[in-house]
Amino acid sequence: MDSRLDVSAVLTWLGATALAAVCWWFGTGVHTLWWFTWLAPLPVLWLAPRVRAPMAALVAFTAYAIGGFNQWDYLHHYIGLPIPFIAYAIAMPGIALAVYVLLFRRLLLRGRSVWAALAVPTAWVAIEYISSLLSPHGTFGSIGYTQMDALPILQVAAVAGLWGISFLVLLVPTAIAVLLTPQAATRGRLIVAVPTAVVLAVSLAYGGWRLQAPAVSTMRIGLVSLEKPIRPALAEADGQALQARYVDALNRLADQGARLVLIPETSFATPDASVPALAQVATQRGITVATGIDFKGDAQVERNMLTVLQPAASSPATYSKHHLIPGLERQYTPGGNYTMLAGAPRIGLAVCKDMDFHDIGRAYAARNAQLLLVPAWDFSIDGWLHGRMAIMRGVESGFAVARAPRSGRLTLSDDRGRVVAEASSEQHDAELVGDLPLRETHTLYSRWGDWFVWLSLLGLAACLVSAWRPPVMQR
Repeated sequence: MDSRLDVSAVLTWLGATALAAVCWWFGTGVHTLWWFTWLAPLPVLWLAPRVRAPMAALVAFTAYAIGGFNQWDYLHHYIGLPIPFIAYAIAMPGIALAVYVLLFRRLLLRGRSVWAALAVPTAWVAIEYISSLLSPHGTFGSIGYTQMDALPILQVAAVAGLWGISFLVLLVPTAIAVLLTPQAATRGRLIVAVPTAVVLAVSLAYGGWRLQAPAVSTMRIGLVSLEKPIRPALAEADGQALQARYVDALNRLADQGARLVLIPETSFATPDASVPALAQVATQRGITVATGIDFKGDAQVERNMLTVLQPAASSPATYSKHHLIPGLERQYTPGGNYTMLAGAPRIGLAVCKDMDFHDIGRAYAARNAQLLLVPAWDFSIDGWLHGRMAIMRGVESGFAVARAPRSGRLTLSDDRGRVVAEASSEQHDAELVGDLPLRETHTLYSRWGDWFVWLSLLGLAACLVSAWRPPVMQR
């Protein structure tokens, strides 16, 4: 490789950096264009074997750091994270990609095309998985969520979980980069191209087939979010006024045929989980009413709770949020139990951030849930992303999701990830009613769990071993 700095080389570096940065900008963040994500690594990987290692790493880091600034407004203005935390969140994907690119480059230049093709996707999956175990935010930030609008690809999650999607999104551009590398042997290119094409074709065929499954039944569900006031005490005037508005909304939705209505997370602060006025509507209209409350019924323990008022039940069914937002929810005590409603269909309960974690989805899959009720509270700008994260749990573990957030997207989604009804509460009050398909679904992921992660870890270990073996003589 020529060490001289010339105009052509500089333009190539800048072009690869800019193209990768643009694709990362639009392919990630709080609302993604899914196909950009597949393109984002390709310019960097194409460049890697054509330049020296430090330049390959610098281009990878710079591109993804620039693209990562698409989250600045969200992290700084909406969530209010300190600058060091924002810098970490923006820089980490770039640092990770730089390391992965160096591994890819080393393997490729040593004649190990197959391991080079596997290096980036296996390393990415490994780091995502480890991060999900260590982070208080679970799977938030996974590249797999970028594919929520690509329904056939989304079905991979039913087999391999979120990790399978992340792997596929990185495998394809990495394989293409290998095929475009002059140093790669013909045999190595063939061994990379054929399995990659087969994996992609099988994934698309499986996704298309899975989307054809008929519904076993449907349930007409209403969702409603009244934005103001925020978390009023139910015993005070503001709380009573908000409750009266919700009663009116419940009656409207019942008039439209809703059998169940869901209200957002911590809509009221109250010591009485039965919420008598809402319970009265449930009895009079013969509907199930589920509302999030700030439960203050125990002097020692305050809980972020979902209470469900059923017409024939003598007492409400309740569930306390398991995964609390660090800092923002420090007043709450986390729950530890799972709740299934009596009768059919089989309905489970969760709250907002719980759906960022795999344990909730798999726990309800083990209880044969067909539907999860999820009150939530988003940050307006992240309504699409955070809602889709909950939908992913349904695809992985085989249940529909009814999600009603304040400042987010009201969504009814089936177990295939199709959004059958949606309305925005990001800036104003919103309500909707829709017929949600329900199925009897048991996914491979719900049975086998994170098997694909362990396979990826083995693949990464093989890549690392191969990277430090003597080079292969090219033919």
